[in-house]
Amino acid sequence: MDELWSFVLHKAAQSWLWLALCRRTRQVLAYALGDRSQATCLLLWMRLPAPWRHKRIYTDFWEAYANVLPGRTHHPVGKDSGQTNHIERVNNTLRQRLGCLIRKTLSFSKDVTWHEIRIKLFLLRYNREQRERYLLKQLSAVSAVSAGNPEPVPI
Repeated sequence: MDELWSFVLHKAAQSWLWLALCRRTRQVLAYALGDRSQATCLLLWMRLPAPWRHKRIYTDFWEAYANVLPGRTHHPVGKDSGQTNHIERVNNTLRQRLGCLIRKTLSFSKDVTWHEIRIKLFLLRYNREQRERYLLKQLSAVSAVSAGNPEPVPI
């Protein structure tokens, strides 16, 4: 899980995008848009599908995570651990592909509703691409094993 800063209309109107990512498939499991408070973290937790609530969750040391996530699943780590690399990569992809999320830009959102619509549309497309990539990787591994090669063929 991680959060990403943006703004709507002017920089004083901060809008934080909170994301939960499946490390295996690289798909975004849930998102929440709001401030950087415990309430938005709780909204993200409630949107997370039930099967993932019992798995290990890596976050940074932001206090809201510690207050919301159960201790048995929550594992706060530093960026140097490498455990949050995948979600940081998704944050970079979001900033590269959505102009409204770039920090210094003239392409900012003027309305919270449209800000969320843009993000949601991007996440739908991103998840579809990640699902296809994951399925191709799995198919390649199955094909390699059935051909007598136990090592999966890299894509």
